[in-house]
Amino acid sequence: METKAGAQGATAVAVAGAGAIGSAVALALARAGLAVTVFDPRPLGDNASGVAAGMLAPVAEALFDPASASHLDLLRRTRDLWPAFAAPLGVLIQRGGLRVEGDTAWLCAVAARAEALGAPLNPADGERALTSDEDWRIEARPALKALHDAAQALGARFEPRAFTADDLAAFSAVVLATGAADGAGLAPELSVLTPIRGQILRADRGPADGPVLRGEGVYICPGPRPAVGATMEFGRYDLAVDTTATEDLRRAAIRLRPQLAQAVFATEVGVRATTPDGLPLVGWSATPKVMLAVGARRNGWLLAPLVADLVAAYLMGDNPGPDAASFDARRFSRT
Repeated sequence: METKAGAQGATAVAVAGAGAIGSAVALALARAGLAVTVFDPRPLGDNASGVAAGMLAPVAEALFDPASASHLDLLRRTRDLWPAFAAPLGVLIQRGGLRVEGDTAWLCAVAARAEALGAPLNPADGERALTSDEDWRIEARPALKALHDAAQALGARFEPRAFTADDLAAFSAVVLATGAADGAGLAPELSVLTPIRGQILRADRGPADGPVLRGEGVYICPGPRPAVGATMEFGRYDLAVDTTATEDLRRAAIRLRPQLAQAVFATEVGVRATTPDGLPLVGWSATPKVMLAVGARRNGWLLAPLVADLVAAYLMGDNPGPDAASFDARRFSRT
């Protein structure tokens, strides 16, 4: 159903999923004058977006996640949307940058990879460290609440249950912004998604501000409860804590910041979804009335403003812009 939705206040659109992308989409559609209902059975923040460290980090993602290496320019462009996106919400963007620490051989390999990507890192004088000011971050749970409150203030409704196929008749369209296991019966394109379970540790002490720290196999994101992450466990949907994986994270974090040896850690678990190329599916499904905004891998927060703009453009019948082809919801089914 690739027709203009119209914004006369009568068009009803459902959004399935209230994570970073679903909430950003709901706000964009409410701002466009559509009647929006958001479906999510979990409490606000009780999802992968709430567990996340809130990274807006194109350089680190391109450096340390091979699936993102070829997308650096796109990730930079969507990061640059964040100041205008965050300002009316009162969401604070932390611009402490990135600091990479490790032994000389590993740092040399990271520096060479960064140079090849077109994102050279700066050596820290007299220290075994490399830095960049390109990466930002936000606090995930407060940002989710800000998106929820802003959408609700514009008339969006929130239903504390899952969207089902039976609900589709009541809406002009549904935007699926769910995980890998949800909505599979509504859109055949979702079959290309793979779940990735991620575990993050939250420490009761550690760096409160400054750059995100990266070492071999670990990052430490400063804050009131510093985040230490993150595992990437492909093919797993469950939310059970895996102490083997989290112990590896804890040890790596202590090597990076020895004072964390005295910290008490809590574990948070979330499940994300990825496509084969690491970019989400955004656009109309082959199923009538179903639009996709799924599969953002580890970049749900980073990509949220751009995906929301794309979805709004599709629903309003506007030109979605030059990045739309990279996210084409049917790109894998057409090959």
